Formats: sequence, C-alpha cells, structure tokens
Amino acid sequence: MNTEIRQASPPDSSSIAMLVIDLLSEIMTDTGDPHFRLDLVSIKERLEEWLLRDTYVAFVAVTPESEHVLGFITLCESYALYAEGVIGTIPEFYVRPESRSQGVGRLLLDHSIVHARNKGWRRLEVTTPPLPVFEQTFRFYEHQGFSIAGGRKLKRLI
Repeated sequence: MNTEIRQASPPDSSSIAMLVIDLLSEIMTDTGDPHFRLDLVSIKERLEEWLLRDTYVAFVAVTPESEHVLGFITLCESYALYAEGVIGTIPEFYVRPESRSQGVGRLLLDHSIVHARNKGWRRLEVTTPPLPVFEQTFRFYEHQGFSIAGGRKLKRLI
C-alpha cells in the first residue's frame, strides 16, 4: 500500500475527529462498556485548539493520491520523575480496520519515535484498551519494542 505519513495541521481535525469516534466506538463495542462520550464537534474543536497551541502533535497516514486518511497517532509531552525526565505519551492511535496489517501502524509509530527523539523525550508510553479483548493491540506494541511499564491505568472523573 502506498502510504505517506505527515504531521497533521488544524484542517485535518475533521478527519481525525471522525477516526477518534471510530476508535472510541470500537473500544466500547468490543468491551461492552460505554467508557466515552462521543461528541464529534467537541473532539474536532479541542483537537484544532491543541494543534494550534502546539501542545499536542498528530501524525496522519494518507494515500498520496487522494489524501484519504488511513490512520493517525497523537502525542503529547509529559513529565515523570520515575522516568527520569520528559516523556511522550500516545493518547490515541488508530488505523482503519481495512488498512490494518499493512504496515500503516508501524509507519505512524516510526514517525512518532523520530519526533520523540527530536524532542529529547526519554521514552514513549501508551496504554492499551482493556485486555484480553485487545490482546492483538498489545502484541503489536510488543513487536514494536514496547514493554510493560507498570500496572493498570485508572481514572477518576473530576
């Protein structure tokens, strides 16, 4: 598959927001739990704002001919004493089902690693959706050099 990876800009927000809805819907369907509120407009607006402020980075995988978005990955900077400094986190990462197992996810992750090195981040961290339902996602990260860093992710709404 002919795929190009580029850094997203605010005009990409609509396409990415629709894929975020797909990602969250897939997680909720597969787990049977309504973890997320699906609001396309607010996701798009939030993404545009964060991209403009340069506090959030997104890379998109597109077909060069049509600019059809096949997937995306987002990154943000974080700080952790346990990690010995500035780190990057991957809040969202999604490849359309029809584009999976074709190297698109690996290309997105490769670009993210280059970005992380350029920013001087000590590491990249990612949380997978709940296991065992997303075991294949977990294995993908392992094959890309990620290793288990700790316990489960917990949340408390504020």
